[in-house]
Amino acid sequence: MTSRSPRNRMIAGGALALALATTALTPWAFRAEAQPVAGAPAAAVALPRAAIGPDFADLVARVAPAVVRVTVSGQVEATGAAELPPELRGSPFERFFRGQPGREMPGREPAPQPRRAAGQGSGFIIEPSGFIVTNHHVIGRADSVKVELADGRTLAARVVGSDPQTDMALLKVDAGPTPLPFVRFGDSDALRVGEWVLAMGNPFGLGGTATTGIVSARGRQIGAGPYDDFIQTDAAVNPGNSGGPLFNTAGEVVGINTAIFSPSGANAGIGFAVPARMAQGVLAQLQEGGRVERGWLGVAMQPMDEDLAKAVQAADTRGALVAQVEPDSPAAKGGLRAGDVVVGFDGQPIAAPRDLAMAVAGVKPGSAVTVAVLRDGQRAEERVTVGESPASRAAAGRAEEAGALGLSLAPVPQGKQGGAMVAGVRPASPAAERGLKRGDVILRAGGREVKSPAEVAAAVKAAREAGRPSIALQIEREGGARSFMALPLGQG
Repeated sequence: MTSRSPRNRMIAGGALALALATTALTPWAFRAEAQPVAGAPAAAVALPRAAIGPDFADLVARVAPAVVRVTVSGQVEATGAAELPPELRGSPFERFFRGQPGREMPGREPAPQPRRAAGQGSGFIIEPSGFIVTNHHVIGRADSVKVELADGRTLAARVVGSDPQTDMALLKVDAGPTPLPFVRFGDSDALRVGEWVLAMGNPFGLGGTATTGIVSARGRQIGAGPYDDFIQTDAAVNPGNSGGPLFNTAGEVVGINTAIFSPSGANAGIGFAVPARMAQGVLAQLQEGGRVERGWLGVAMQPMDEDLAKAVQAADTRGALVAQVEPDSPAAKGGLRAGDVVVGFDGQPIAAPRDLAMAVAGVKPGSAVTVAVLRDGQRAEERVTVGESPASRAAAGRAEEAGALGLSLAPVPQGKQGGAMVAGVRPASPAAERGLKRGDVILRAGGREVKSPAEVAAAVKAAREAGRPSIALQIEREGGARSFMALPLGQG
């Protein structure tokens, strides 16, 4: 046997790589010009090849017209951070690029300057009148949102509402008298692990793209929030797919592609979608009122292991152990105590803290429910009137203010009394022009004392309805200094 020289081996390896690359990029042509072998039949018979999986061509043709590209733009502050690639803006990977060091001049502090930024993602039409679903992280706090339809038209979209807790957002476009193609939701609870699914969207800005895979798992918790209940799939999902639909083989939307796990930043066969069951309830509230109202108990919960279950005299580890009850919360007023094990809520069995969080969130604030607990080994029931979660109240203020004045508001930190804290100021907005800063606390608005973001929103709304050109705000700044300013209301 003759050994090859390193150079020959390198040439052979390069030829193989080139051949593989060429095969991938060039149509395969085969011409049978070889001479027949003696004794062989004159013509070969091609045997039928069994299909590896289902054919999705008809399904894609049917649902693709309802899948859209979502593009957003807005002003952000330049902070000297490395520029995020356009195809990754509005994707689950954006957070991995934030805070990376940029190219800064040595010894010089970068001066933040407003600049335009763009992002993109995916969405799908759920009603012929023009309601479109996407992810909250796709639209963020954009000034402008546009939707590109499958037929090539680009339409301006308004944000009807969004929900950061589940990463859902609802858009509306006006397409004229002609109804738009749309898709329907299916039963995500009926999904089985191993079932075929189809993902569609706009990966890396490439436009309408279809990928297939199976349901890899259900009920995944990935630390995205208190309502984690994701469908995991190995259908290829990449940056730009966010907000796109996950279909079953009947062409029904069973999930909304939201996040991926990937050490490399691209598809690694682990994608996550919000189940249609959860999304439908959120979207219905957004369509009706622009925000989601969630119930709130005011307790901190923890799971139990066998030792802890025995210590609190529970028969097993099922239930949610109440670790803390917030003062003056619905739970405190209803008689719940630290050390109680919640085993039932409004007739639903509770096996884990997540079950309780989901059950409470699904109850309308103001509803009275029965909470079943184990206390000192004995079963007891308490009647509790569910409140509205602080996150929902803050969202109401943010939704009102961000669009009109360029403010995002949040409740003041614990230990402070009254007011609403400025959580963000949009560059070039009326709030920014008048000098409002993040961390300022609004104490009065329109001549009335305010104690929450929602009350600021109500004061702004009242002033606008009264036809006033501006509203007086009393501001407390770091150090305790207080002053008034007039903030223009604009057109809203």
